[in-house]
Amino acid sequence: MPKVIAVLVLSLVAGPTAAHEARRHASVLVWSFDPWVVMLIVIAGLFYAIGSFRLWLRSRNSHRVTVRSGLLWWAGWLALAAALVSPLHFLGEHLFALHMIEHELVVAVSAPLLVLSRPVGVLLWGLPRKIRRLIRRGMKEKFVQVAWDWLTPATVATLLHGAAIWAWHAPLLYDATLTDMMIHRLQHLSFFMTALLFWWSMVWRSDRGAAAWHLFLTMLHTSALGALIALAPRVIYPVQTQTAPDWGLTQLDDQQLAGMLMWVPGGIIYGSAALALLALWIAKSSRGEFHAGRFHSP
Repeated sequence: MPKVIAVLVLSLVAGPTAAHEARRHASVLVWSFDPWVVMLIVIAGLFYAIGSFRLWLRSRNSHRVTVRSGLLWWAGWLALAAALVSPLHFLGEHLFALHMIEHELVVAVSAPLLVLSRPVGVLLWGLPRKIRRLIRRGMKEKFVQVAWDWLTPATVATLLHGAAIWAWHAPLLYDATLTDMMIHRLQHLSFFMTALLFWWSMVWRSDRGAAAWHLFLTMLHTSALGALIALAPRVIYPVQTQTAPDWGLTQLDDQQLAGMLMWVPGGIIYGSAALALLALWIAKSSRGEFHAGRFHSP
């Protein structure tokens, strides 16, 4: 772990100086400008900024709510941009451990922050009026509501999110993302969309007790996957780890560090969220029982 941290810090500080060492290192401050990814991130930020300003003008009594939601949104937006556009993305193509950090930022940092901000209404206000009305009408269509009701129960959302994580970490498929841009885009899209669905279900739809249980299950299976990667006796991601020696790590070191990052920090995030929701559920249940006791007492 210290080696990876040192590599990341030196990469961000050294900048162009390291570029002269070897062509394969190019410049460690390479920003990724995949037009599809950058366009979607910029458009989302622009619509949210416009929508926030319009709502601020229309509803001056809700500034506190707008500021709180806005801080959550922009924190999630920045985390997503850091994962997919900043030099971390470039470095993740050369070190498995940093690629794992990138994915954890997407599914366990950016997605829950964006969900907590409840951005749908603000984003709609950022759109032109005609488009906003069309989308609102579309959201009221029966098949849309049926699809949403089917996708957002805790069990379905947990299964979809878990399936995306496990499927994309199959060695052959994971290594394929480094050689095919379309597959790489699909990987990030499926990670992000299922994470949004999962966290939306946990935070806004599910009972807090049930949400805590599903978060705990997610912590268990992602930690198990991380442990399998970390404890594998041989290199199972040969393409992803092939440039690790250029950065002072063996291929197996890089793979083990990546697994540890999924196993421990990733597990801590899901576990902490589970404990937080469980505490809220217990507190609410206790208050409910207390008030019920008072109400029925003679």
